[in-house]
Amino acid sequence: MLTAFFRAFRTPDLRRKIFFTVAIMALFRLGSYIPTPGVDYSAVRQCIDQASNDNSNGLYALVNLFSGGALLQLSVFALGIMPYITASIIIQLLTVVIPRFEALKEEGQSGTAKLTQYTRYLTIGLAVLQSTTFVAIARSNQLFPNCSANLIPNDDMFTLGVMVLTMTAGTGFIMWLGELVTEKGIGNGMSLLIFTSIAASFPSSLWAIKSEHGYNTFFLVILLGLLIMAAVIFVEQSQRRIPVQYAKRQVGRRAYGGTTTYIPIKVNMAGVIPVIFASSLLYLPALIAQFQHNSTAGWVVWINDNLVKGDHPIYIAAYFVLIVFFTYFYVAITFNPDEVAENMKKYGGFIPGIRAGRPTADYLEYVLSRITLAGALYLGMVALIPLIALVLVNANQNFPFGGTSILIVVGVGLETVKQIESQLQQRHYEGFLR
Repeated sequence: MLTAFFRAFRTPDLRRKIFFTVAIMALFRLGSYIPTPGVDYSAVRQCIDQASNDNSNGLYALVNLFSGGALLQLSVFALGIMPYITASIIIQLLTVVIPRFEALKEEGQSGTAKLTQYTRYLTIGLAVLQSTTFVAIARSNQLFPNCSANLIPNDDMFTLGVMVLTMTAGTGFIMWLGELVTEKGIGNGMSLLIFTSIAASFPSSLWAIKSEHGYNTFFLVILLGLLIMAAVIFVEQSQRRIPVQYAKRQVGRRAYGGTTTYIPIKVNMAGVIPVIFASSLLYLPALIAQFQHNSTAGWVVWINDNLVKGDHPIYIAAYFVLIVFFTYFYVAITFNPDEVAENMKKYGGFIPGIRAGRPTADYLEYVLSRITLAGALYLGMVALIPLIALVLVNANQNFPFGGTSILIVVGVGLETVKQIESQLQQRHYEGFLR
């Protein structure tokens, strides 16, 4: 692996792509520390230090995770890549609901380019909505409920408008950076920016655990993290291969087909999307209740007691159930057994021992439902690791090896290694994974 790594740097074209990608990632991290005009940065730092001691910023933990900590700092990249992720998920779901989008998806490259353009427009719209919301929350001192510092000293309409415009422009700039990495770097631009945001918090999180619990817990967490990463890599690479044979066809004097291949069904076909869906759904009632922070209504009190802090049994159970539900939901809309069976029948393919057509679709659905159960339980258990850490060692905000973070870091890391490996193989070099 190290030999392949050095060979990658000896290849001029690949070395240029790697350096370009690293430069974009550094620029992305730099923007996370530039404060938005109109924000009192000293007051922000004071509130962040206070929140890190009492874990009072857990409500915005998901968005803050994807922004690399920029959200709570109210920087120009405060929204991070979250609006683009949301827009991509919405467009992907709409391809199942809206026939026009489904037709564009089937058109190939031209249709994909049109859907990408729609995703960009929706990203900017969501960025305007989210930036307006967070500026209003920061203005009313609800971003840090236990901090009395004034984050926005001058809260006139012009200043607030400039803040919204700056955060929206920051999201558009991040989207452009991600596309640059995809086109001129090593690929997977948006995923690499998310990877950068999450990985940047690992050193500080580990050092915070060492400061609070000592070296014994520190090394135990590192050992546990390595074991969790190994298990996640094993499951992410696991797949059920369904054999497929294609009958020979005689076209003129040539014979086509007669090959044997397989349909790879991954254990975790949904990726990290169900965890994001579940976190976002549990985030909404807590956010609505926070706007009613002075209310004594029963539903507000119940939400604040049960759905704001992650160590409550009701929150943990609801989180797990939602992850399992959204795993089945997302797999159902992204993998259509009827369509796969119809395409196999069209090109003369069949599963040994299974008749083509409806029996093939039923068999694929049977296998998919059982594989998805294992994947859903796996996602739920990995996502609950930070919550369990909160209960055991009170390290939810500082525990990096679990939940959305570890799934994204491992997934993007594996995909990036495969990208570099494929480019090395084009030059007859050994890859990383050999």
